[in-house]
Amino acid sequence: MPRPGKQTYEKAKDFKGAIKRLIHELNTYKILIIISFTLAILGSILSILAPDKLSNLTDEISAGLVINQENMNALNKKASENISEDKLKKMLPEILSPDVSPKNIQNILMDNSIKKEDKEKLNDILDKMQKNEEEAFKSLNTLPQSILEKIFKDTKYNGKKVTTKDKLSIINLVNNPKEDLTKNTQEIFFNEITIDGTKISAYDQYKYMKTLGTLNKDINQTELYKKLDTLPKSIKKVIEPVMNMDKIKSITILLVCMYLASALFTYIQSISMTVVANKFANKLRSKISIKINKLPLKYFDKHQIGDILSRITNDVDMIAMSMNQSLASLVSSITLFLGSIIMMFITNWVLALTAILSSLIGFIGMAFILKNSQKYFIQRQNELGNLNGHIEEIYSGLNVVKAYNGVKEANQKFGEYNDKVCQSNKKSQFLSGLMQPLMAFIGNFGYVAVCIVGAMLTMNGQISFGVIVAFMTYVRLFTNPLSQIAQATTSMQSTAAASERVFEFIDEEEMKSQKDITKHLNIKDVKGYIDFENVVFKYDGNDEPTIKNFSANAKPGQKIAIVGPTGAGKTTMVNLLMKFYDINSGDIKIDGISTKELTRENIHELFTMVLQDTWLFEGTIKENIIYNRNDISLEKVKEVCKEVGLDHFIRTLSKGYDTILSDNESVSAGQRQLLTIARGMIKETPFLILDEATSNVDTRTEELVQIAMDKLTEGKTSFIIAHRLSTIRNADLILVMKEGNIVEQGNHDELMKKNGFYANLYNSQFES
Repeated sequence: MPRPGKQTYEKAKDFKGAIKRLIHELNTYKILIIISFTLAILGSILSILAPDKLSNLTDEISAGLVINQENMNALNKKASENISEDKLKKMLPEILSPDVSPKNIQNILMDNSIKKEDKEKLNDILDKMQKNEEEAFKSLNTLPQSILEKIFKDTKYNGKKVTTKDKLSIINLVNNPKEDLTKNTQEIFFNEITIDGTKISAYDQYKYMKTLGTLNKDINQTELYKKLDTLPKSIKKVIEPVMNMDKIKSITILLVCMYLASALFTYIQSISMTVVANKFANKLRSKISIKINKLPLKYFDKHQIGDILSRITNDVDMIAMSMNQSLASLVSSITLFLGSIIMMFITNWVLALTAILSSLIGFIGMAFILKNSQKYFIQRQNELGNLNGHIEEIYSGLNVVKAYNGVKEANQKFGEYNDKVCQSNKKSQFLSGLMQPLMAFIGNFGYVAVCIVGAMLTMNGQISFGVIVAFMTYVRLFTNPLSQIAQATTSMQSTAAASERVFEFIDEEEMKSQKDITKHLNIKDVKGYIDFENVVFKYDGNDEPTIKNFSANAKPGQKIAIVGPTGAGKTTMVNLLMKFYDINSGDIKIDGISTKELTRENIHELFTMVLQDTWLFEGTIKENIIYNRNDISLEKVKEVCKEVGLDHFIRTLSKGYDTILSDNESVSAGQRQLLTIARGMIKETPFLILDEATSNVDTRTEELVQIAMDKLTEGKTSFIIAHRLSTIRNADLILVMKEGNIVEQGNHDELMKKNGFYANLYNSQFES
């Protein structure tokens, strides 16, 4: 297990390899994943296309709120053409046609009703006419009314009668713009026009032009609309705001359908990825469960159970969560990101460049964060495994920790591991947490930039207001995916780190394949011979072999005891016999057949093992005793329990043999060991292994168990490992081991007579 200060995590061992392996493992669910990705892309495409329709809707609504500028321009143009300066220069002389003939002037001058000073003004104008007729014509309006009535007489223009009153109204209009032309004069100047199928009379045109002449350049929108309300109906019909409700309705329905479809696609995609994530997590846990049963014991010698549990729980959960939340999100975000860029350039390249340039800082920040955060996510997963390993180690032996006052040291180590997890969490979460506020700032900055540039383009008439509205959405679609891509990428880093740990476990070297093994020993045909022939075994990492040239022979029905000091290799020999480890050299044979030629499962079904370490699962007492057997009756269970002295204790429990065992103090350590002995006695096999099976029972109970075990060993080849040498006095053969080899062998009496190593061991247990 990694200890504090001994490991550093700079980067993933193989980030690309882990992701590639993950994709390969997901191949089973490729149809669901393709469906999910397709729906994510379709949903994103609909979200990308929606702003364009929203722009059209905005423009339609805006058009219904402002004057019809196109019709207004057409009206201005046509009305202005009627009273253009060039046209008036040609028309006015013909319309007014002042009578300045010598005869008429002579009559005016001879009229005694006209004042002398007025006659003098007339003479002055006549003199000007001889010099500059145009200037003199402009001066006619300075003449008194009495003279003007005599100069301007009724005439015709283009077949229309032009009265003196009409002519005087034109003259007066020159002096006072507020004066109105007569209706007849209006019809002369303005021809009837038609705009959008609406006929506009001369009077309505004149009224419109008069109204425009009274408007100030600085007039506000409210005052403008009040003025326009005073215009004739024909003018209002042409230029007043009108909403195209049919078009607005159709666009709105299309938008609603697009958003609903996008939401539906996203929902189905989410469900699909949830199914994939859960099924894949289930598959990984199943693989790990199967893998555990295929790993050699040497793997568990080097790795803590807590770290293995962390791979099964934390790492698998991390992979599933990342797949559920990040994988489809990454596809959707990339689609939104690329699609929004394309649509922005299609809509307006100036605003597109504005939005992209304003968001460049987001790219820089994201790249920096991704570069510096990956190692901390890897470190977090590893440190979490270390912490779980320590917790499992301490709490599984909590009584020992307390008994040896090791709580302080255990807490200190826990604090070190916990601090490392905390620090790696803080660093990884801090860096990933920066992403959201950074991208929010970039998004808001992009909004401001688009609004400013968009307003300038709108003022110049290059874009409509709807384009700005669309770009506000495009900026969100452009910047949000950056954040989501960053978060998804960060999550993928955690996934890669977790995947490495999971796949590293799945790829661990398994026990040798047994597919080529064809030999099989039938439990009913086994005679009971076991031969150890020069067995040599060394644990990985050790310099010297634990077992050195071990040779021994066991005959059917013999009770063989293996004794020796701690570390002599007694339990190792049993593990080699059960094929938990593969021997380095030599051979072990059962009825003359090498264990190398038999499957592990075949060997295990031939042996009954009762170990020093008790193991009970949560279930009834009966279920624990008949573990993995279906053909055992309750009477047989009670019979065995009576033989080991458990029946009385079990009957005192509330539900007897149906009492559910759980991890509490109601069952003592000795009683637990008796239960495991009863489990071993239930199994009828030709071989029996007892490894310190009575170490946790008292002397009186040991005597009872010894009697039961003597019955159990009848007719079986038995191997008994014991430190209490008094329990193996009746053994047929005692193998005395020291430093991995047999130093003495024989029965108890023979070994005692030798007064050798065994005798010293035996006597030392009875010395006062």
